[in-house]
Amino acid sequence: MAFRYPNGKKYVSGRNEKKKKTVSKDARFSNRGMSLEEDINETNEYYLARGIAVIHKKPTPLQIVNVHYPSRSAAVVTEAYFQKPSTTDYNGVYKGRYIDFEAKETKNKQSFPFKNFHDHQIDHMKRVLEQNGIAFALLRFSLSDEVYLLEAAHLIRFYDERGSTRKSMKKDDIEAFGYLIPTKFHPRIDYLRVLDEQIL
Repeated sequence: MAFRYPNGKKYVSGRNEKKKKTVSKDARFSNRGMSLEEDINETNEYYLARGIAVIHKKPTPLQIVNVHYPSRSAAVVTEAYFQKPSTTDYNGVYKGRYIDFEAKETKNKQSFPFKNFHDHQIDHMKRVLEQNGIAFALLRFSLSDEVYLLEAAHLIRFYDERGSTRKSMKKDDIEAFGYLIPTKFHPRIDYLRVLDEQIL
């Protein structure tokens, strides 16, 4: 299915890259083939069920253009356009604070491409910070199954300093300024624990 922004440009998602499932020989909990989005959604359900936080994935408004009806009981959207550029993936409330974040993943081993982010998303994070909200990005290196929480202030700085030649953030910088989130069984990606211990 083809998705397009209102200006007609094609939408390319870095967070929905398919990845091969790898089996780890150690005893830690592995990704088990889930996408970053699925892991975060499961984590948010855990938080909600236990009254820890209310955080949801933002719905993306779409303008449906073409629908294929293979049978009377089934309909498949074959073409749609984004009605307006999206901001970030998730938002909600935790301990009385507004939370807003983007989730991205890459197959790169040593860098995270800036093309995964858009100017309007960075601008949105700046506005959240101006209102004393908490903004960040969850970045997964899918080949090593590592997830980092990178505060928006650092992401914005890296993005603004990228220039015309720098195409990505170095993993070394993400390791230096971000926080590695251990993958567990429940919750899968306990990013609120990082907020409690490192930011709040």
